Amino acid sequence: MKIVIVGGGWAGCAASAQAAKNGASVTLLERTDSLLGTGLVGGIIRNNGRFTATEEMAAMGGDDMFRAMDTCLRHKCISFPGHQHADLYDIIKTPVAVEQRLLQLGVSIHRQSRVASADLSGDNTTILSVRDDNGNCYEADGFIDATGTAGPMNNCRQYGNGCAMCVLRCPSFGGRISLCGLTGLTELKAEAHDGSYGAMSGSCKLFKESLSPEIIKALDENGVAVIPLPRELRENHLSIKACQQYALDEFAENIILLDTGHAKMMTPYYPLEKLHQIPGFECARYEDPYAGGKGNSMRYLAMCRRSNSLKVDQRANLFCAGEKAGLLVGHTEAIVTGVLAGHNMVQFLSGRPLLEFPRELAVGEAIAWVREQMETPEGLREKYTFSGSCLFRRMNDLGLYSIDKGYIHKKVEDLGLAGIFA
Repeated sequence: MKIVIVGGGWAGCAASAQAAKNGASVTLLERTDSLLGTGLVGGIIRNNGRFTATEEMAAMGGDDMFRAMDTCLRHKCISFPGHQHADLYDIIKTPVAVEQRLLQLGVSIHRQSRVASADLSGDNTTILSVRDDNGNCYEADGFIDATGTAGPMNNCRQYGNGCAMCVLRCPSFGGRISLCGLTGLTELKAEAHDGSYGAMSGSCKLFKESLSPEIIKALDENGVAVIPLPRELRENHLSIKACQQYALDEFAENIILLDTGHAKMMTPYYPLEKLHQIPGFECARYEDPYAGGKGNSMRYLAMCRRSNSLKVDQRANLFCAGEKAGLLVGHTEAIVTGVLAGHNMVQFLSGRPLLEFPRELAVGEAIAWVREQMETPEGLREKYTFSGSCLFRRMNDLGLYSIDKGYIHKKVEDLGLAGIFA
């Protein structure tokens, strides 16, 4: 069976790996010249409830992407405000490790293949093929939309502070195009509490060598540096972030840096002229986005309606993963949905029952609860992540959060799901 996956971020890579493991012939189409999308500037895994979700996926045999990251870790089990037992992966090395794993599994990777059109059956329910900007046509039995929800440039202008020249590089490779949208589906937009749409990406990356030797030393040795801010230099933009797990007072009162190869600064943007007034930041330079003194990319502007198996509503052979599947924030969340979408695409084409994660698992509760929440105006105003905010609180309330690997693996086994993705 032939499967085309559109979008080579964490979700698309995870879906590709799982579909290939399940025996499909997989073609991965990526708009830019690099895999991982926003994962190119990410770097944080296993913090808070993401630990539980990662171990649930490992117990089910769906941890290929996590194992690729683990070969590229810079720091293990660090803590920073509001977050415990986090691992930090090297954002320079990880894309290569992921690509190597996909190639081992036989995935055909096509870069600079921005999908521009879709050919549907006469009744508009089944996708027959997609075509990229270069005129290449890709026919398949099934398709997975992992195109994300960030950009394109007009959204960053309309809902944000303009194109921030981020790692998505829309001016060079063309803006993101949604496969769901190309098939004629109406997509959902996240709303902010003030009535505006979308959410701003949650962090900036500084060129680490542009910081003082003392800060570099702290990052290299500890993985984290916390620098108190004078009151007159504080900039609180936390309410506009996609990553509401970092909307804590500590992130407004301090500059918090994490070592991911660059220095990951946990704020959506910070004026450069103010940054240069802080001791140790006199020569600081933004790596991503280049306009990190003014703004960041806008996200959650193109989500689709789907089932808990991640099958897209109203389309027969289309599944979704990552941010397309809803207001799930983060790489772990993208990988979880990617694995499930890749698995279920093969199940669907083979005429076998689709898998839904049971809600006794954190991954199952996340996918099902977010779907329910997105049907309400209030739910569209929230952001959901295993590492904080409302979803992590719900995990705690339901007793789903654990860092006991033995307990997590035993629960998966008792549910009959041990090794199901292996």
